Amino acid sequence: MKKTNQVILLLILMVLIISCGKSKPGDARALYAELDKKTAPNTLTEKEKKKGWQLLFDGKTTDGWHGYNLKVFPDCWAIDDQCFTMNSKGSGEDQDIITNRKYRDFALSVEYKLTKAANSGIIFQIAEDTIYKFPYETGPEFQVIDHEGWPDPLEDWQINGANYAMYPPMAKPFKAVGEWNQLFLVVKGNNVTQMLNGEVVVKYEKNSEEWKKLRNSGKWSAFPDWGKFDEGYISLQNHGTKVWYRSIKLKEI
Repeated sequence: MKKTNQVILLLILMVLIISCGKSKPGDARALYAELDKKTAPNTLTEKEKKKGWQLLFDGKTTDGWHGYNLKVFPDCWAIDDQCFTMNSKGSGEDQDIITNRKYRDFALSVEYKLTKAANSGIIFQIAEDTIYKFPYETGPEFQVIDHEGWPDPLEDWQINGANYAMYPPMAKPFKAVGEWNQLFLVVKGNNVTQMLNGEVVVKYEKNSEEWKKLRNSGKWSAFPDWGKFDEGYISLQNHGTKVWYRSIKLKEI
């Protein structure tokens, strides 16, 4: 009997070890490792397809996207050199574009390139409704900005890689203006991970006490529906400055 118990305990231990070694569905690093970093822009490898990745932008058409609160794709955006980019000028808020579909749990990979003093962002968990003017009124933002070239002082939660107006980046692996950066975002339930160029820059738990305190004590206290939605659209922000976006890939998890 004693030997049998030892065998059972050994089997349980082996199962625990194997389970601990497996990647969880929301494991950002494991999901990031599924991507082929050397593939041509706006393409998927067979490996990526088998893992469930899909292209949200083919580099040629606006299929799958529309203007926020519009039924069409706005002319303040264009496709240039197989990239989404803005025609707007003046550094003011303009028309954002959003996905045609809503997403709940997902991993998102986007390559972006900045010009001097450019400002933009990836906004997610967005509600589309005419009671709102911009996506940022409901959805959190992965900040995309040339903070080094920005003319005014910025808070640490405004710099490249931050979760805008909430969490500053833990690391600063951003590349120089004119170079391609890779943004990687994982949303799994209340757990959100932001990565930039392969490094984790932000991790947080939505609706945690810390999150609620930050949400209610800062900019978002003036926006009652900000962070309210667990499922929503994904947006590329148009802040009147030039940014290029390409290789927009998503995997539902």
